[in-house]
Amino acid sequence: MDDKKIVEDPRYKQCNKEAIMGLILGLLNLIWWFGFGYGLSNRPVKEYTYILGFPAWFFMSCIVGGILFSILTVITINKFFKDMPLDGLSKEEVEMYKKEFK
Repeated sequence: MDDKKIVEDPRYKQCNKEAIMGLILGLLNLIWWFGFGYGLSNRPVKEYTYILGFPAWFFMSCIVGGILFSILTVITINKFFKDMPLDGLSKEEVEMYKKEFK
C-alpha cells in the first residue's frame, strides 16, 4: 500500500455540530407545536379562548411558534454556524481548520 495517509476533513466536526443543532431546534419546535396544539385543544370548542381571532392553541402552536423558532434559527446560524468552502483543502488549510474547529 502507499505511504499516503487518509486525513479526515476537519470540517466534518463543525458540520456534525451544526447538524445536531438543527435537529435540536427541529425537535424543540415539534415539542412546542405538539404541546400547545394538543394541550390547549383538548376541550370543547365552546370553551376555547381566542387571541386575535384565532383559537389560543392555534395561535400559540403555529403563529407564536413559527415566529419564535424562526428567530431562534437566525440566532443559531449567526452565532454557531461557520462559513467554510466546500471544495478540496490543501495541507495548510487542513491544519488551519484543525486549529479553528477544536
